[in-house]
Amino acid sequence: MKRKAQAVWSGNIKEGSGHLTTGSTVLNQTQYSFNSRFADGIGTNPEELLAAAHAGCFTMKLSLDLTEAGYEVTELKTNSTITLDGAKITHSLLDLVATVPGIDETTFQQIAKNAEATCPVSGAFNFEITLNAQLKN
Repeated sequence: MKRKAQAVWSGNIKEGSGHLTTGSTVLNQTQYSFNSRFADGIGTNPEELLAAAHAGCFTMKLSLDLTEAGYEVTELKTNSTITLDGAKITHSLLDLVATVPGIDETTFQQIAKNAEATCPVSGAFNFEITLNAQLKN
């Protein structure tokens, strides 16, 4: 499987701007700029997209792992925070709140940690990943 996206940029780093389009067109000429990346400008940024990718991948992988272990998931809600420190992405924090009836805390934590370690996006990252998993039943 291959997925594609395109970035177009015009101008210098501070005053220029660009747009991103994904193959699915969920992002369709979605703007990004210096201000959307480093301030509060309108548009998206690479770190936000990495956070969405990590939250989505981990949550789907956890759903798969829980289902394969015989549990029925009511809800998994994951927030990902990507840290950009200077010119380097240094960390992804996954904050998970899960409703999974019938699972004990130890089993839940083991399955969640395994999902974090084995989701494809986690494997692509070369920086620290922290998982805070809360079972809400």
